[in-house]
Amino acid sequence: MDSVDLIYKAIYILVIFGITLLIATYSTYFERKIAAFIQDRVGPNRAGPMGLLQPLADAGKLFFKEEFIPGKANKVLFILGPGIAMLVASMSSAVIPFGDMLIVGGREVYLQAIEVNIGVLYIFGVVSLGVYGLMIGGWASNNKFSLLGAIRAASQNISYELAMGLSLIAVLMLSGSLSLRVIAEQQAGFNWNIWYQPLGFLIFLVCAFAETNRTPFDLPESEAELIGGYHTEYSSMKLGMYLFAEYINIFVVSAVMSTLYFGAYNFPFMENLRNAFSDPVLGNNVVTLVGVAVMFAKIFAFIFFFMWVRWTLPRFRYDQLMKLGWNILIPLAILNILLTGGGILLKDYLF
Repeated sequence: MDSVDLIYKAIYILVIFGITLLIATYSTYFERKIAAFIQDRVGPNRAGPMGLLQPLADAGKLFFKEEFIPGKANKVLFILGPGIAMLVASMSSAVIPFGDMLIVGGREVYLQAIEVNIGVLYIFGVVSLGVYGLMIGGWASNNKFSLLGAIRAASQNISYELAMGLSLIAVLMLSGSLSLRVIAEQQAGFNWNIWYQPLGFLIFLVCAFAETNRTPFDLPESEAELIGGYHTEYSSMKLGMYLFAEYINIFVVSAVMSTLYFGAYNFPFMENLRNAFSDPVLGNNVVTLVGVAVMFAKIFAFIFFFMWVRWTLPRFRYDQLMKLGWNILIPLAILNILLTGGGILLKDYLF
């Protein structure tokens, strides 16, 4: 990789990082607008036209609020907790292919920050570190309610990571690769994995709600029981970083689901659109840019679904949450693996 390729890659990484932060910022706005629509209210409408500057107002409020650290807290870990949560969330999107390939100045530029043949393992490894940010924050606060929230977060994330990992094994059996780019390329056109793995997708979706601590799985920060959970003692931008990390995680998990099950940047009649251009370079670039738009449309659809569910379903009890993870989702994921293996063997036998 020469210096020009490095410059292209650096620009792409900065663009994706900026888009990630922008989407996470305005997710707070759209969540309140969606909640207002469901509850027959207006929602944010004061800061800017239609309230579009509300996220900036919230950021300003968090920046200028009093910075408070409890006297008995472990100050180093108290500061480190939200930093870990934010860092891990921001690293997760590095291996996600948001588009295919652009041809710029005769060079092939892949719209993916890092292409590694263990992309799925990378995401699981990085995301699993996020629980340390919650656990450290809850423990360092020296508050029993914060610690209870942190323990809930750790046990919930560990429980549902098992089912999520098992649900992915079936997709990996079909693709034969851990590379997200390879998995995306195998779903060209309308050959999406959702048609072959509906049960696996349903398990992954439920686990995604639990991993992002979203309703009906928001037990780590259930205000009615734990007065805020693991971030009870946090204020100012430290609290903002925890909340921001949650929205980044929603964006990342939506991108992962779009890639693994809904064809990533692929859409029907891609080749027809590509062949409609006499210039192959122009045709390739147009198809790639349309694919990027399709990818983000899928991501936004999942983000809307996360928000819709939050204002529709009640919260689980904690015993119900753990029972669902261990007694229902894990056996279902194992059954899905067996069914997928049987289907692969039957296909090889018949064809």
